Amino acid sequence: MAASIQHTLKTVFGFHDFRPPQQEVIERVLAGEDVFLVMPTGGGKSLCYQIPALHRDGVAIVVSPLIALMKDQMDALIANGVRAACLNSSLSAAEAGRVFQQLDKGTLDLLYVAPERLLMPEFLERLGTLKLALFAIDEAHCISQWGHDFRPEYTQLGRLRPLFPGVPIVAMTATADPETRKDILGQLGLPNATVFVAGFDRPNITYTVIPKQKPLAQLGAFLRNRRDEAGIVYALSRKRVDQVAKQLQAAGFSAAAYHAGLPDDQRRRVQEAFQRDDIRIVVATVAFGMGIDKPNVRFVVHYDMPKSVESYYQETGRAGRDGLPSEALMLFGMGDVMTARKLIENSDNAERVRIEIQKLNAMVAYGEALTCRRRALLSYFGDQRDHDCGNCDICTDPPQRFDATVQAQKALSCVYRTGERFGMMHLIEVLRGSKNQRVLDLKHDKLSTWGIGADTPATQWENIIRQLIHLGYLTQDFTRFGALSLSSAARPVLKGETTVTLGMPRNTVETVERTRKRAGAKKDYDQALFDKLRALRKQIADAAKLPPFVVFSDATLAEMSRSYPQNLQQMRQVSGVGDRKLQQYGDAFLAEIRQYQAGDNETYMVA
Repeated sequence: MAASIQHTLKTVFGFHDFRPPQQEVIERVLAGEDVFLVMPTGGGKSLCYQIPALHRDGVAIVVSPLIALMKDQMDALIANGVRAACLNSSLSAAEAGRVFQQLDKGTLDLLYVAPERLLMPEFLERLGTLKLALFAIDEAHCISQWGHDFRPEYTQLGRLRPLFPGVPIVAMTATADPETRKDILGQLGLPNATVFVAGFDRPNITYTVIPKQKPLAQLGAFLRNRRDEAGIVYALSRKRVDQVAKQLQAAGFSAAAYHAGLPDDQRRRVQEAFQRDDIRIVVATVAFGMGIDKPNVRFVVHYDMPKSVESYYQETGRAGRDGLPSEALMLFGMGDVMTARKLIENSDNAERVRIEIQKLNAMVAYGEALTCRRRALLSYFGDQRDHDCGNCDICTDPPQRFDATVQAQKALSCVYRTGERFGMMHLIEVLRGSKNQRVLDLKHDKLSTWGIGADTPATQWENIIRQLIHLGYLTQDFTRFGALSLSSAARPVLKGETTVTLGMPRNTVETVERTRKRAGAKKDYDQALFDKLRALRKQIADAAKLPPFVVFSDATLAEMSRSYPQNLQQMRQVSGVGDRKLQQYGDAFLAEIRQYQAGDNETYMVA
């Protein structure tokens, strides 16, 4: 079985090896088991249902929330020689009729549908007459009210398991904390599903947060060396999106606005132009993004702070899906915090407001972090790391450090003495010896930890406790008002067996210059050849009316520009070149490489 799926991986998709845990997931699905997969964007979730779809009898039904996402994935599969189609509202009656004919004749490997279409009684009835390979539920976090992008239509997907008891279900998401994962499995009725959490790390993304001062100037400085790169700039309001897009256009950048207030056809034109590299920068609200299957986004900028760590992670994850170095920059200002809080408090759902305020507080804590950004980000999802990443602004420009062992012991002891049931602000009240009514009512003024931190300002305690959370000594439960509890790493600190070193708050430091220099740094491949191959790819894609990345990804072009393949056999060894693409495009790209090498290029390889 392994050799067979390995053969499909190479000949159809052009990849040499599986990434963990792709092979195990695929084998479970092939055995007819249910699987829940949490894997970072760009980690290869799609292969975990696409390969089983090619090896199991019948058609695979893929539930996808957005038309654009369906079309991109369908185009990419067809380019690889896979029989794929989609059913959505963008199809004419005649086009939909042809898809139904393919479905009935058994000539499809995969069919992409929206949840609303899937759950129509007549469609479910039709599926009941077909041989089904599997159900794949993409963007599964949409099913959970704990998730950041809850969609009510997803909640009915739990009907699939009793209706189709013998068909395996694969649910996938890039973004789900432990509470959300539990809720998704409950909603889908998959108590026996094998859960795979492939980690949340995106090591190719550099995370940077800078104080928001003159945001347009800061954005312009960041973009200065990036005029030929694709990127997304997120802002919270439509008005801000329009303003920033106009400013970038006036400065000569290839940019366009995208938000829900624009006409449908205009949004569609912007999205298609971005997919086809005709527009380099999209300035958008969060209405833009989840449907973007574009692997060569080189940067994501948050002009305004997002409302949750989940949103931030999902949005920054749209950068560098091809694995090449990419940037995530956030401009962080307390004015954004107030704006986000007002937006949240507009809801009349008190429970929802409470949860989202807790999540906003965690986002603020990330923005103020003095520990490694990656460790702070990953710890939020329960993915603890014991070393700094070396690829974020804190690691490359570290704050001054101090021995915080005693303060850490005080804070951890206070969490323990109060029963691991309270949030940060109450713990600080106890540590500082407050006599407010809640402290007195709970008799926390009688605890041994009451007042032991009175000599430390409240703002400093906030800084210390947030770092203890980011470093994994404390865990935070947003289903219980942000209650803090001790992790296993806390015990050695309390027993005096290990020391804790934390960071001092930093002064405002200009870090955009470093990100600008990174954009202009030399690559480990021949940039001149890469540019020629990219131009050829664009020409081929335009002729076929496809996004360029459907022809070849940037990562594949970079490998060609590193290895200079000289014949079809060597080209076949390049990652991302499967049999169908080798047959369609191999000769054209080989000719471009040979022509380039025959020119006056003194150095082929850039060290």
